[in-house]
Amino acid sequence: MSDILLVVFAVVFVLGVAINIHEFGHFAVARLLGMRVEAFSFFGIGPRIWGFKRGHTDYRISAIPLGAYVKLYGDEATAPLEGGESEGEKVPDEELYELRPRWQKFLVMVGGPFMNIVLALAIPFGIAVALGVPSVPAPIVGSVVEGGAAEKAGLVPGDRIVEFDGVKDPTWMRIREDASLLPGKETPIVVEREGKKIPLTIVPGELINNGNKFGDIQMEPDMGVEAVVVGSIQQDMPAAQSGLQIGDQVTSVDGKPVRTIEEMQRIVQNSKGEPITIVVNRNGETKEIQTNAKKTEDDRYLIGIAFDSSGSREPVGILGATSFAFNENWRILRLTGKALGQMFAGERSVKEGGIAGPVGIVQIIATIVRDAGIAGLLPILMVISLNLGIFNLLPIPLLDGGQIAVLGIEAILAMFGLTLSVAVKEKIQLAGLAIILLLMVVVLYFDISRIIG
Repeated sequence: MSDILLVVFAVVFVLGVAINIHEFGHFAVARLLGMRVEAFSFFGIGPRIWGFKRGHTDYRISAIPLGAYVKLYGDEATAPLEGGESEGEKVPDEELYELRPRWQKFLVMVGGPFMNIVLALAIPFGIAVALGVPSVPAPIVGSVVEGGAAEKAGLVPGDRIVEFDGVKDPTWMRIREDASLLPGKETPIVVEREGKKIPLTIVPGELINNGNKFGDIQMEPDMGVEAVVVGSIQQDMPAAQSGLQIGDQVTSVDGKPVRTIEEMQRIVQNSKGEPITIVVNRNGETKEIQTNAKKTEDDRYLIGIAFDSSGSREPVGILGATSFAFNENWRILRLTGKALGQMFAGERSVKEGGIAGPVGIVQIIATIVRDAGIAGLLPILMVISLNLGIFNLLPIPLLDGGQIAVLGIEAILAMFGLTLSVAVKEKIQLAGLAIILLLMVVVLYFDISRIIG
């Protein structure tokens, strides 16, 4: 029961923060520009079911659980979606949204996506300032999985990867991320070995995670030697039952020395649930622990521990943290764009595209909170907030981008002395709602089909 409550809390926290920071962006810009805000629904759209009033603004919960909204006095285009038209309160003209110049309306519209992007930048920035940034290994092969994609391609420990899928001098993270979008596809790779450049072809193995198909190059970087220290333990998993403790430093598994965290994770995954013997250093004493990995719903084998990664991070200043924040967000945008490009080109099906609907998002959040605890929610909040901000800028009616497009149309019509009536605007918004609902049905269908599949 506690696990279910934890997952519920995690989902409400991540989606609640991402959606409400968006609406707060609209609210803050409107108030800064002196516009009167009629309602701030921090949960749902449609008729009001509960709330309280502060000043002129009604803070409410609404009946239809589809996001949230901010309603400004004088903006009746979305009234049918926001619980009806404004009550007969007399509002000074200078506080009405509808009578404001278009540039001010534009600022109100972009305020929401802007706040989402700010949040997406603030999370990695804060993590970098507080904990440092992850150490980035050189693209040198440290180990390959026996019989795996890298070994079949001819890679050996010590190879330096100088080109991957046409990208010269890639980072190890770039190699791994690009490979994740190329499952089962022949991919050119060039390695430097003993001063010579050797062209090879690698076919990333297929890895299924939460019903989505990803590529796995099945090799690890040369990280040197890092301390593999238990940072946290899940109480309902084999590690807790076997007697592992926080602070234990893993030295070997089944007689094989463990040099890196990823090496440890790979050994556990490859055990396929068979008994394993873990040797740890505990306060200067050697302890031998017997355990076995448990298969999870997404076909992974875990013993239920997270590692203390503080030793694999490097401290940075403000400039370094800022650079890290922008790079992390750009990395997400690049991967998302590449995956979408593959789908439109027919190289990847929508079902395998990694696009998650409501059920898929809940699954991802649940998996992360089980594996990494509450701290693991910050990176997923960054991803969801960034995608929410960018998605809302698309020129789809009802979204911010659609309303910005309407402002553009109004500006063009104004040149010819024409205007858009409120009735037309309402129809545009209702058409937008139909499009959004259709998109939700489609992604929900793929969510469910991945679970069944």
